[in-house]
Amino acid sequence: MISLTPDEVRARFGPLFSMKYLVMVDQKSGLAEIREHCRARGTIEWDAANRVRAGGAIQSCHVEGTTMTMLARLGASPAKFGAAGREIGGQALEGVEVDGDKVVTTWSGIAGAGVGVAACLPQAPGVIRAEYPSEDDLRIGGARVCRVRIVSPLYEKVTIGIDDTDTREEGATWVLALKCAEACTLEGVEYLDMRLVQLNPAVPKKTTNCVGSALNFAVRPGRVDALLEYVRDFVESQAVSDDAGIAVYRGIAFAEESPYAKRVKTELLTVDEAEAEAARMGVRFIDSNARKGRIGALGAVLWGNKGVEAAGLYGETF
Repeated sequence: MISLTPDEVRARFGPLFSMKYLVMVDQKSGLAEIREHCRARGTIEWDAANRVRAGGAIQSCHVEGTTMTMLARLGASPAKFGAAGREIGGQALEGVEVDGDKVVTTWSGIAGAGVGVAACLPQAPGVIRAEYPSEDDLRIGGARVCRVRIVSPLYEKVTIGIDDTDTREEGATWVLALKCAEACTLEGVEYLDMRLVQLNPAVPKKTTNCVGSALNFAVRPGRVDALLEYVRDFVESQAVSDDAGIAVYRGIAFAEESPYAKRVKTELLTVDEAEAEAARMGVRFIDSNARKGRIGALGAVLWGNKGVEAAGLYGETF
């Protein structure tokens, strides 16, 4: 086994193109979410296509700009390159395992795809070290197969929904939520992304658009309470409404789809209904108000990791 740090990989192969690498694990659902950021859209799209084709541990994959998000199963899942054999190359995720406060992902690649997993990805900020089975796995390019184990810090995923921080006269929930996320400098917390979630525009007690906000974070072990305290204090100190609601879900995926996801975009709901559904789905509220903002905050959590349809009216396609 040959172990190299990102700096050592960079010294050996020269600087390449991976900009970030981060792995979140949800052990209760047996899933991991892998985020990769590259300097070029073409390479990230090519990697995504090849990994999906090869199978292995990958369950789903989508690309937004130059960022890829993979959903993967925990454990070992040997890949089959199938049509992508030695003639055209291929790339695969073969396993994800938790090792204490670290995550180990196992990769294989053929030809140019081998350069991606053996030389490019191990250089990414967020990687602790890369482990190569033998010197042959460091002979990248050509028709050779390369394998590598990438060790990175263990994170969990936390989704936070926020609603009703504003009034008709002042404020905007999405602005407050985004300021909250971008101002977060807590050690062990990585801000991932934010979504605006269109709720039911027919709700009578609203500002104008009736939109909640969802924030996604990757959080190191033992740092979740600090994040939630920070978000609650920031939101409640900056809100201009006494109705602000804050909902939290710790995990990558829900065990089931909630009917509330549709209802919050199409019906008039009560705080009691929101609280009951939150308890059923494993979502908790951390706001001090216990008022109507909880309805939209739960809706934002339920839609916070879906696609662009979160921003639309229910049933709209884009």
